[in-house]
This record gives sequence, structure tokens and C-alpha cells, in this order.
Amino acid sequence: MTDKIAQPTHVATAVAPASTGFMQLGQALEAAARAAGLIQTSAVRLLGTEEKWAAVEFDVALAEASLGAARQSIETALADMGDVAILPATERRKKLLISDMDSTIIEQECLDELAAYAGLKDEIAAITARAMAGELDFEAALTERVGKLKRLSLTALEQCYHERISLMPGAKTLTATMQAHGAFCLLVSGGFTYFTSRVAESAGFQDHRGNTLIDDGTRITGDVGRPILGREAKLTALNEATERLGLEYGAALAMGDGANDLAMIEAAGLGLAVHAKPVVAAASNAAINCTDLTAALYFQGYTDSEIVWRD
Repeated sequence: MTDKIAQPTHVATAVAPASTGFMQLGQALEAAARAAGLIQTSAVRLLGTEEKWAAVEFDVALAEASLGAARQSIETALADMGDVAILPATERRKKLLISDMDSTIIEQECLDELAAYAGLKDEIAAITARAMAGELDFEAALTERVGKLKRLSLTALEQCYHERISLMPGAKTLTATMQAHGAFCLLVSGGFTYFTSRVAESAGFQDHRGNTLIDDGTRITGDVGRPILGREAKLTALNEATERLGLEYGAALAMGDGANDLAMIEAAGLGLAVHAKPVVAAASNAAINCTDLTAALYFQGYTDSEIVWRD
């Protein structure tokens, strides 16, 4: 039902596999919005009708509804169907994309995969999982994990990148589309520059930051360059990027999955959790769990005809 008196404040968006059908998706989103206490103030608009994704949106007014409670209600209602967002109707298209790398732009955790070449993947992955969930100090966990890789041959880095690292679906489409519409794309990672430089180039980022893995020319020494790029350093990267580009935080989209991404996700105009740990999903404005990174474009109001398809 459309209430023409209520003033729209937000846009409700849903993205699902094309097999769902945009009509079914739109009806499901309308029903979920009503149940969540939102007032629909426009007809359903189609964003995605291509072979891969169905995407719809409409304007809503919060009325007496709490944004957080409404989001949780709608996410629960559509959990088996797709990803949803309830975002402010103004300044939707962001001019800065700042993103984590591991488990966000790529499908893996680089350090875990590198540890496989030392026969330590399970041990190191367990530490990584706790650090990303916010249970361990990030810097201490990073130095502990790297210390366990002391004496690992540098050839393992090249093997790891070529044999084990793959881009998250939608990554190239996301960067290509945002750049085509004037945005700057920055990759920031608690991982290592060996990987960030290669992933940034492959995924289409214009710049990258990461930690330095110290070596003696042939092997990893077990040390990490200082200062370590962690939670606060990612926020600093957001600060510096917005200042350099003459932007406010509201013009930034920050994406990540782990606790070390929290500061930049909370500060950015759009903080997006990507297959994230619960603490990150709770702090974000929206989450991608069922679809791929193309959803970040639909959440900003891009239509299929505006998207630069690269994946």
C-alpha cells in the first residue's frame, strides 16, 4: 500500500538470484516492509532484470518504526531469498569505495592459504577466525601467525597467489561501475602488500594499502613491518582518502567482514558487511550474504543499464 502523505526518508532494496523473479521479490519486500512497520511511499522500481540478478526498490517512511528493528525484521523475512538494505534516500551513490581484501574482495584469507605451504593452515586459520570475530587483538594475532611462518620460502607467496586466491564474484563489476561514475576505489588490508598489489590490479582498484611481510631475500623472517595496518589504520586510510578527494564521510562506501574493519564501516556513509562476522554485520548499514558484490551497486540505486559488467 502506498501512503502519499508520509514523506519518504529511506529506500528499501532487495537483490536475489534472477530465478526468484523480480515480481515475486518485489511482493516479498513489500510484505516484509509492512510487517516491519515501514510506510511504503512509492511504487516498486526495477533495478535488475538481467539473467543473473533480480533487484527491486521502493521509497519508505520510517514512521514509528525503528530502523534497526525494521532492518532485522526484513532481513529475517527474506533470508532465504536474497539480500536487503534500508538506506537513506539522499546521497545514495558514493564517491569513494574503501574495502577490505580478505574474504571481501577475494574469497580467501591470504595468511591462512599461505600457511598451507607450511603445513599450518588449520592452526593459523583458527587464530584468524578469532581475530576477525573480535576475540583477539588484531596486531598480536597477526604477529603470532606470521611468526609461525618463519623460514617459509618466498616461492610460497607466488604459489599461493596463483593457486589459491580468487576474486569475490562481482568485485570487478563493482569497481568498474563506481569508477565509471566518478568514484575512487581504494583497497586496504591487514594482509600483505605482496597480495594487495596483485589483487588491486586484478580487481580494478586504483590504490592499495597493506602490511609488509619481512623477508631476507629468500625466506620469510617471521616479522611484520611497523606500524601494523589494523583497525585504526583503516580508519586513518578513510580519513586521508576523503580529505584528499574533498569528500565527507557520507560519500564513502566501506566494506569488510572482520572486526578490524569496524571503525571504517561505522564511520562511512554506507558501511557494508560482506559475508561478515556477527559483530560486523550488527554494526553495518547493510549486509551481503546471499548474492555477490553487485548488490553493493543495487543498494546505491544503480540499474542494470548503468552497471559496467566485468564478472
